[in-house]
Amino acid sequence: MGKKTTKKKKVLPFEIGELDQYLFGQGTHYEIYQKMGAHKAVKNKKEGVYFAVWAPHARRVSVVGDFNNWDFEADYMERQEPVGIYTCFIPGVKEGDLYKFCIETKKGSRIFKADPFANYAELRPGTASRITDISHLKWTDSAWMEARKDWDNKKNPMSIYEVHLGSWMRHPGREDEGFYTYREFAKAITKYVKEMGYTHVELMGMAEHPFDGSWGYQVTGYYAPTSRYGTPEDFAYMINYLHRNKIGVILDWVPAHFPRDAHGLADFDGTPTFEYADPRMGEHPDWGTKIFDYGKPEVQNFLIANALFWIEHYHVDGLRVDAVASMLYLDYGKQDGQWVANKYGGNENLEAIAFFKHLNSVVLGRNHGCVMIAEESTAWPKVTGAPEDDGLGFSLKWNMGWMHDFTEYMKLDPLFRKNAHHMMTFAMSYAYSENYILVLSHDEVVHLKCSMINKMPGLGFDKFANLKAGYAFMMGHPGKKLLFMGQEFAQLREWSEERELDWFLLAEEPHQQIQAWYRDLLHLYRKNKAMYELDNEPEGFEWINPNDGFRSIYSFVRHSKDGKKNLLFVCNFTPMEREDYRVGVPRRKQYKLILNSDDVKYGGKGEERPQVYKAVKQECDGRKYSFAYPLPAYGVAVFEF
Repeated sequence: MGKKTTKKKKVLPFEIGELDQYLFGQGTHYEIYQKMGAHKAVKNKKEGVYFAVWAPHARRVSVVGDFNNWDFEADYMERQEPVGIYTCFIPGVKEGDLYKFCIETKKGSRIFKADPFANYAELRPGTASRITDISHLKWTDSAWMEARKDWDNKKNPMSIYEVHLGSWMRHPGREDEGFYTYREFAKAITKYVKEMGYTHVELMGMAEHPFDGSWGYQVTGYYAPTSRYGTPEDFAYMINYLHRNKIGVILDWVPAHFPRDAHGLADFDGTPTFEYADPRMGEHPDWGTKIFDYGKPEVQNFLIANALFWIEHYHVDGLRVDAVASMLYLDYGKQDGQWVANKYGGNENLEAIAFFKHLNSVVLGRNHGCVMIAEESTAWPKVTGAPEDDGLGFSLKWNMGWMHDFTEYMKLDPLFRKNAHHMMTFAMSYAYSENYILVLSHDEVVHLKCSMINKMPGLGFDKFANLKAGYAFMMGHPGKKLLFMGQEFAQLREWSEERELDWFLLAEEPHQQIQAWYRDLLHLYRKNKAMYELDNEPEGFEWINPNDGFRSIYSFVRHSKDGKKNLLFVCNFTPMEREDYRVGVPRRKQYKLILNSDDVKYGGKGEERPQVYKAVKQECDGRKYSFAYPLPAYGVAVFEF
């Protein structure tokens, strides 16, 4: 009698095979989203949908949806070993059908879960996933994508407009919230951003989330653009439209935590699947959220493939990674007894560190010209250092230290600023330790922190003049730039996701003037290489006088690589006019006034001034050469030489 042979089942291209399982179990299946979830397919000449879900501790799993009257016994799935992926093909399922996975837990209860890999979701408050096909999105941005490969964040300008799509602008007088669709928003934001002169738009909370008040930071659908503003095709249209107008797109991305919502990732198969099992590791007490288990290769895979999904499938130019510090520190936001030390007894999450190195190496290694941005608020070393040099591998880091010092200084009555002069110069002592972005983000204008204009001391004119001086200092300071929407025209109220920005303020002159000031600063920033090309090199910045605390005046130079069109900044942070002001300069040259806050169009007095200033041999600020420039109250002057 011959040996009995078992015939190996042929795996169709859309099905999960042994290699898929192996790579997923290793954490290196970077296109796993093409197999997991729900995908249209043809099997035995029948059209339908192939479903796949990871539920390693489930007793049984079935698919329920519109197509089987939500009957959990109609379509059971087959378990694939060794990693516990359940799969099935259901003929006749159509695009647009709603579905969930019914998971029978080890304890015998049934739970209904949205698909973690779904590409589209039911409009909230519904929580089901929706069948869609995103394999044929239309792209016409090849010129942008080609140019992106050579883009270098160290050499190119980057001024970011941080936007919450649902509250940037709305349609008035409608029964619903009046949201702009992705397509409407694309056209409106492009026009505005081009006029203003930003290089990038950063969009808050684009992945599917149940609660509007979370601003998109409590994600339930990591692979689905939110259905609030349209379909996945509409979302791709928006990215494509911005790219065709030479505007980069950054998305906020949240790999730090996820909500407890019953339909989401929490206790997915009846046990902690995506999160750490030990609640001291797996929960944020302050936020009421779950923490991903970075030690599981499958979870790492879910997140890294997700980052690649947005960048490669949807052409996004970078991700701003939310709450990095909460991932790096095991004791973040926790009391003694609420956290577990690592194997060396320290508070660093070694698994999260390894995850970041893996994530950034893969994402940036495969996508030259893209950026990974860390929202990291501590002094963790080498956040933007190379992984092979024990860095985390990010492209850029939010400079929260600068943001804190800057806002605290700006809040002070000008009388008291002389005693806090160092707050504006301190950031230069560590400016080259990381690749930084200077940020004034949404976090600074909510929760009773006041809008940017209302942080300023004084009344009326003083407030606006202060803010103009602050914005000029920020623009001149080394580092990329980010400003939250509404602050460019001095929105008075704090931001709320429930209403559009107060665009009506632009009927008033002071708001028009500050918008014009910020616009001209942005255009200067983009146009003049001295503003950005040596951001990360000490030779790109030179203090003229960092110590003029008595008068609260800062003067500095931004140098270009070729030594042409350098810029001299002078910023007066008091309401005192300095008629006798002189500024020391590096060279005996002519200095051309190219930006003057006293101009009428910015709300100044519009005093006649020469356009060109000739340096003479007269010592000032420790320099051989200098020139006189009567400095107005809160005056800012930028000279080119």
